[in-house]
Amino acid sequence: MSRVAYVNGLYVPHADAAVHVEDRGYQFADGVYEVCEVRGGRMVDERRHMERLQRSLRELRIAMPMPPAALGVVLRETIRRNRVREGIVYLQVTRGVARRDHYFPSPDTLPSIVVTARATDQAKAAASVASGAAIITVPDNRWDRVDIKTVGLLPNVLAKQAAKEAGAREAWFVRDGVVTEGGSTNAWIVTQAGAIVTRPAESGILRGITRTVLFEVANRLGLTVEERGFTLDEALAAREAFISSASNVVVPIVSIDGKTIGDGKPGPVARSLRDSFYDVAEFARK
Repeated sequence: MSRVAYVNGLYVPHADAAVHVEDRGYQFADGVYEVCEVRGGRMVDERRHMERLQRSLRELRIAMPMPPAALGVVLRETIRRNRVREGIVYLQVTRGVARRDHYFPSPDTLPSIVVTARATDQAKAAASVASGAAIITVPDNRWDRVDIKTVGLLPNVLAKQAAKEAGAREAWFVRDGVVTEGGSTNAWIVTQAGAIVTRPAESGILRGITRTVLFEVANRLGLTVEERGFTLDEALAAREAFISSASNVVVPIVSIDGKTIGDGKPGPVARSLRDSFYDVAEFARK
């Protein structure tokens, strides 16, 4: 079955989907995006993703391309047309098409919107959870507004590629000895005392939707969560470490920069958070 994409009001064959060469997302990374997990044909945490999308757009002074309810219809229709049962749906909104100029274009310039959906390999995802994953660390050289989910991801791309070349799953950014977040994930550790630690999301990291839900999951399980920065040394001495994202939920980390974490196996806290995640996450209607 051929894939389908939504581009500026039209559902088109994925192979033919295109935006204008002067779209500001292409020329300036002047846009934002969201990625929602699809489970059983339904979006996970649609409401939270829509709220974060609107915040990102406000921070960049880009207008919503359509009301959230209408956008939800587009997302669901894209999922349906691609027959995705287990996978992801990707949404991107840019400031639109205009003559290349650093200044904002005319206020009547319409935002551009692209939506795609695809299935993911659930067996592969399950295997990574069963065996755990390795990560490396890299210097955090990104701009300060990483709390906005923009399409300007070149430092993240370079970090992820470095991880791939090192045989690792992810790269953690480190600034002044403190872990900030992963190339496309939030970073967590479990201390020897059993506390779950992750960096505060007021600034310096993206407020991950999965991260937000995991706070509720941890509370339901009676686990202690500390929102504070943690050093790379703390991570290396931790009982467990794991990463979270919409596309992978929770993935246990068993080594950092080649050094074994805990007993070198996925830990019980990470596994229990993953197992209980969908008891708390919100499922959108089909």
